[in-house]
Amino acid sequence: MATRILPSHPSALPRTHDPNNNGSGCSRSNNLPVRRKAEDHPVLALLDDHRRLDADGIRRIHARMLRLGLLGHPYSASRLLAACSLSPSADLRYARRVFDHIPAPNLFTWNIIIRAHASAPDPRLALLLFSSLLRHSPHSPDKFTFPFAIKAAAELAALREGAALHAMVAKSPLLRSDVFVLNSLVHLYAACGDSNLSLRVFEKIPERDVVSWNSAITALAQGGRWDEALQLFEEMDGENVRPNDVTMVSVASVCGKKGDLELGKRIHSYIERNDIKQSLILDNALLDMFVKCGSLADAESLFDGMATKDSISWTTMLVGYAKSGQFDAARRVFDEMPRRDIASWNALISCYEQSGRPKEALDLFHELQHADATPDQVTLVAALSACSQSGALELGCWIHAYMEKNNLELNFHLTTSLIDMYSKCGDVDKALHVFGCVSRRDVFVWSAMIAGLAMHGRGREALDLFEQMEEAKVEPNTVTFTNILCACSHAGLVEEGRLYFSQMLPVYGISPTADHYSCMVDILGRAGRLEEARGYVENMPMPPGASAWGALLGACAVHKNVELGELACKRLLELEPRNHGAYVILSNLYARSGKWDAVAMLRKWMKDSSLKKEAGCSSIEVHGVVHEFLVGDISHPMKEKIYLQLEDMASRLKAAGYVPNRKLVLQDIEDDAKDKALCLHSEKLAIAFGLLRTCSPAPIRITKNLRVCDDCHSVAKLVSGIYNRNIILRDRYRFHHFTGGSCSCMDYW
Repeated sequence: MATRILPSHPSALPRTHDPNNNGSGCSRSNNLPVRRKAEDHPVLALLDDHRRLDADGIRRIHARMLRLGLLGHPYSASRLLAACSLSPSADLRYARRVFDHIPAPNLFTWNIIIRAHASAPDPRLALLLFSSLLRHSPHSPDKFTFPFAIKAAAELAALREGAALHAMVAKSPLLRSDVFVLNSLVHLYAACGDSNLSLRVFEKIPERDVVSWNSAITALAQGGRWDEALQLFEEMDGENVRPNDVTMVSVASVCGKKGDLELGKRIHSYIERNDIKQSLILDNALLDMFVKCGSLADAESLFDGMATKDSISWTTMLVGYAKSGQFDAARRVFDEMPRRDIASWNALISCYEQSGRPKEALDLFHELQHADATPDQVTLVAALSACSQSGALELGCWIHAYMEKNNLELNFHLTTSLIDMYSKCGDVDKALHVFGCVSRRDVFVWSAMIAGLAMHGRGREALDLFEQMEEAKVEPNTVTFTNILCACSHAGLVEEGRLYFSQMLPVYGISPTADHYSCMVDILGRAGRLEEARGYVENMPMPPGASAWGALLGACAVHKNVELGELACKRLLELEPRNHGAYVILSNLYARSGKWDAVAMLRKWMKDSSLKKEAGCSSIEVHGVVHEFLVGDISHPMKEKIYLQLEDMASRLKAAGYVPNRKLVLQDIEDDAKDKALCLHSEKLAIAFGLLRTCSPAPIRITKNLRVCDDCHSVAKLVSGIYNRNIILRDRYRFHHFTGGSCSCMDYW
């Protein structure tokens, strides 16, 4: 897990001053403001250890001070305000009311209330209080006030307000050389994403302390200037400024981002040699560095030796195992965690989902429902993505309802995820409903909706939506145009695809990428314009990638062009020698052309090379449970009823004039054997199960991991008419909506 690194801040230092001297006096050795005899009332002693007081205790002391008339004195009032605003049980609303009733707050009191709000969830209030100090108080902010105000601006990444504070500092001869104020400015500009300004301030600090160096190194690290951050660390060492654990957190973070294991090990050794104070934050940073550098052995060794571990430590190890494919180890770490916060749940759910294991992701999400943790937006985005992958519409609908019930605001991420989930689970109308209900849409929300319409073959609507996007003054990006070109491809809109492709650079300022060229190859190839598609591949301004040659190979298989298909397959395999899909498509092409010797040769070569064809798998969700079927599957508990339903389907299909497409069987066997092989395709098993377990008017929703074959496509069309059932089938490339004996793709796929 990435560790956020913040430099030490002057607000943590016990620098205090005489409240009656507007900050100009010195503090005594015990770091308390100088008391006058009149201020030594016994009730104030109750506030000496305000960090142990709870809210009720502070309120009781407040009541006693009111009765005794102590709040009119600046010292007494500041003592109470410090307890209200800086104790562990601080209540800032209550503290603000106390502050507002102080007749003439001195600068020390102003500093307390600004400091408290600078570290609060809403730092804007600190800046508002600072502004009020300037406008309504006779006191001028000092070297104690500015670091608090600058910290608030940094928390908000408020560059404009921060620059205004900087300008005020620059006008003061005393402030512009104060190391604490300047350190705060270095951190401010880093938080605002301007590492150049951070460095400029750093270079003007007359006497830099370790915090100065830490702030500058962190600024460079956060700005992605990793080599410069490491160089600055070397300069710090050369200046004989002893680094501390905060320094090494930043340096370890840089090593992790660079993926430089050798350097990371040297840094680890440096820490041990120089007796740099070990802390949990530093251990976690080193752990994260080893995981990101791919050295789980070093991570395990460090993890096992850590005296103290928190949820970040455990989650970092969990993510390390999961990203390296060791999911059993990741689950073991998850189960052994002494306490799981929502970040831990999110880490494992996201790792499953991002690794193409949606079933495990959703199983874990179900576990979360019974655990002592509440899903947050990260959880829901990951779960919706897993639903999208597996076609789990019912669970996706439940998540949507959960969000509405709990009044979760639909930000751009959640909106995009919902649209993507409904689109990929086959309910594009629900996706359109979500899209229409949100008032604010960024480019990713628009692009997701265009993609949803594209994959459902509603190309014209996708293009209309793109026009609405332009009217809304939302600028498209590369993803938008990929989705637009896909919409043209699935709907056979060749001229429209050509037009949008030609306008990308001159009209929209977006240079076409390899993906956009591949889309054009697909558009032309599907339309049978194979030579023109070949021209796009050979004239690309960048080396053609596997997707371009793959699109051309697929088009050749559809239109039975063996010679060009062989060339495309050869070029594809030069880029991806272990691409089993290329061999399968070429084998399909040979089979359709009756070249059985070539089919046998390819199959033997794949066997000798230990290349296995990806098994076709069709899934269907019924009552919230996803059922999966492989070709010829006999593992399902309802297999007898499923195969009886298949027989009923076969009988009705035969009566309707159905003839199996035996050319799709890539073996030179008898016709009866070919018919049996076709009958057992996973799509047909899923359709049979859907007919058994669902009732009209609910559609039968099926997800296939590969491209649906011609024969299953024909069967699905006929079944939709014979049984009067709507079938929505999603394959690797698009959706097919079968209704009344026809398909939404109009057999153009």
